[in-house]
Amino acid sequence: MITWMQRHRKYLVITIWISTIAFIGAGFVGWGQYSYGDKAGAVAKVGDVSITSAELQRSYSNLFNQYNQLFQGKFDEKQAKQFGLQQQALRQLVNQALILNLAESYGLIVTDEELWNLIKSQPSFAKDGTFDKTVYAEVLKQNHLTIKEYEALMKKELLIQKTLYLLASSEVKSIEEKTLASALGVSDKISYKLLTPDMISLNAGESELKSFWEKHKNEFKTSPSYEISYVTQSPVTAEPSAKEISDYYEMNRQMLKDASGKILTLDEAQPMIISALNDKATEKEALRLYIDYKKGALNSGTVPQKATITPAASTFSPELTKEIMDLNDQKPFLKPRKAGNEYIIVKLDKMNPSRTMTYEEAKTNVSALYMNEAKKTKLQELATNSYKTFSAAPTDFITRNDSAKIGGLSVPEGTEFLNKLFASKQKQGFITLESGNVIMYNVLEQKLLQDKTLADGNAVLKLKGNLLDQGLIKALESKYPVEIYVEGI
Repeated sequence: MITWMQRHRKYLVITIWISTIAFIGAGFVGWGQYSYGDKAGAVAKVGDVSITSAELQRSYSNLFNQYNQLFQGKFDEKQAKQFGLQQQALRQLVNQALILNLAESYGLIVTDEELWNLIKSQPSFAKDGTFDKTVYAEVLKQNHLTIKEYEALMKKELLIQKTLYLLASSEVKSIEEKTLASALGVSDKISYKLLTPDMISLNAGESELKSFWEKHKNEFKTSPSYEISYVTQSPVTAEPSAKEISDYYEMNRQMLKDASGKILTLDEAQPMIISALNDKATEKEALRLYIDYKKGALNSGTVPQKATITPAASTFSPELTKEIMDLNDQKPFLKPRKAGNEYIIVKLDKMNPSRTMTYEEAKTNVSALYMNEAKKTKLQELATNSYKTFSAAPTDFITRNDSAKIGGLSVPEGTEFLNKLFASKQKQGFITLESGNVIMYNVLEQKLLQDKTLADGNAVLKLKGNLLDQGLIKALESKYPVEIYVEGI
């Protein structure tokens, strides 16, 4: 099944699902602070599946890097807001969660063998063409992921693919190819004009901003913050005896393998064993430190460090941040957790819940949102009043695949425009893009192309898969309640 899914993966994965593997080799990007509702531990819940702030941050980062590649490294936060990347990131996670709920209802699982086969097949983790555990760990570290986090993400992806596999049909009928060829074979000669929010000049007075804030103030909330104290246990050198090394080898030899899967000899495995025994000794000391910390019996030389973190701004890993956020007055201490080569013990001193911002605190964001909404409204009015009378030079005949020929637009915008244009039944009109830009258009001529390669079996499969995804998501939304705890997205 895994082999089949890998071969047909692009037709199985729902259109809004961006592969976790895309994180590898991409930088980590965040949008900083954002507004939270009352649920500090999650940003949303879909059926029985919770969506964490760390997952939302990763989804946003992944999308940002995808767009940045399309824009040849010139994509920035301003454009991300115009494209609604925050909303897209959350929508991706909601749709994934809907599929995961369906998988749970089917009793589907992903085995360790399936997961391991997929991981070993990734070129990013290979050295000299062969999977390498050291490279695997290092690549994940560079991408701000632990092995546990990455494998959990990959299990989710495989489970989604397995679920969709049960619903997918790989059969393509001749009538389907002919029908799609007719639809894709239409070409248009058009005139068009681009309208952007920058064309609109507005000034917002204090009274207008305050009035807007009064209507939308529940959308402007502070992020919950966590005041903590923590102590760390530095690495311990255990200096194990030959017997301890030998005993460890005998108990764990099946796990001590080289890149090809061959079990290492005792001599070959000795550095790994000593490292593991040192880590075990460090953890043991960390547990002693944890007990002393809970009892208030730290020695005078150990002074806890202080920090304040939020879900969107933390010096700790997303996994550790999530665990800190789960602490409370009844359970304020977190047992030793690995952080790099050290172990960290955390105590929650105070949790500051999310609250509605004052006008002064929210003013900058209020102004930005007000101007954005006002410009959108004015732009729609301009398009409504102008689309029947505007003039522009005609294009050559174009198809929905000619996004690069639409001057003034990026390739993603051109693709979006043409998809909406060829789906429209209006000869004249205007189309609003996700970026906020508006394009007025006039279809001057149409003709059918004779290209027989426009719709092969793969194209039919992709279209059928997309239609299945859209219908499936709609059905699942009516079955599994979607609760969003993030406000302002």
